[in-house]
Amino acid sequence: MGFEEALGWARTQVETGMVPGGVLGVVTADGAVELDAVGDARPEDPYPLFSITKALVGVSVGRLLAAGDLSLDSRLAEAVPGFGADRDDDVLLRHLVSHSAGIPEPALDFVGDLDDALLAPGRDFAAGTASRYSSIGYQGIVRMIEHATGSAWEDVLAADLAAVGATGVTLDTAATEHRPVLRGDAALDWQAFAALRHPGAGAVATAEDLLSVGRSLLADDGALVPSQTLALMRTSLVDGARLLDPYPPERGCAWGVTFCLRRAVPGLSTTDGFGHAGWAGTEFWVHPERGIAFVWLTNVAGAEGEGMDPIALARAVLD
Repeated sequence: MGFEEALGWARTQVETGMVPGGVLGVVTADGAVELDAVGDARPEDPYPLFSITKALVGVSVGRLLAAGDLSLDSRLAEAVPGFGADRDDDVLLRHLVSHSAGIPEPALDFVGDLDDALLAPGRDFAAGTASRYSSIGYQGIVRMIEHATGSAWEDVLAADLAAVGATGVTLDTAATEHRPVLRGDAALDWQAFAALRHPGAGAVATAEDLLSVGRSLLADDGALVPSQTLALMRTSLVDGARLLDPYPPERGCAWGVTFCLRRAVPGLSTTDGFGHAGWAGTEFWVHPERGIAFVWLTNVAGAEGEGMDPIALARAVLD
């Protein structure tokens, strides 16, 4: 599986001082798991996932799409009264899950209420005409989940992930000892961020939790979402739209239903990968053609900018 080479990459990150530690996990299509920790980490340690949270929320979206309780054309304004009062376009679920809604983005650690931020006036662009990476859009997504189910979105997410045994996922940041280490120009008020319980970035989980999710998606076993729905989630929703920073076309990523689709990533020979990365160096990717899903959990914001190369990790696992 290339696990030993990948583990060597992880050890190098610690030896060079790039990260204090991390957990690396790989699972194959037949369920074989490799899991190890380096540096100050233990294999069972929970880590802040940051934007991998988006892919997990996507599981709940997919299940509701499959049940017919939501559609990609569901309107945000139906779940959030007052949204878009000053806009002449209509924001749909398809726009929210593909970063195409044009909602102005607050900082991850802003002091305030996520609903207020969602309802802030103005827009970045007309819905569907461009794609710019967004976390506040996930507040709209979870409000649509709650509108469709009548339940709190965190409860829905927990129940959905329990289907594959991923019971350690939480929005309680007190569950982790691995608070983000800030490098370069990275900045974050951890307490303010934690208070938001952000649906686009706030989850904490173990590598084993993510491997359970990855195993199901890799096997396409229907335990999380039906096969037809997973195929939909892996279909680009941004073809023809302008792709804006920080994900311009040259990064080789398209957006499906919450998944980053690694179609033509420089340095990767595979074109079928889907999943997500997180701000503090976390990685969660599923590659059906290679029969592998893998996870890297660490806690250094800005490490990639200082030389940590997640594409080298992907190559070690996949090639």
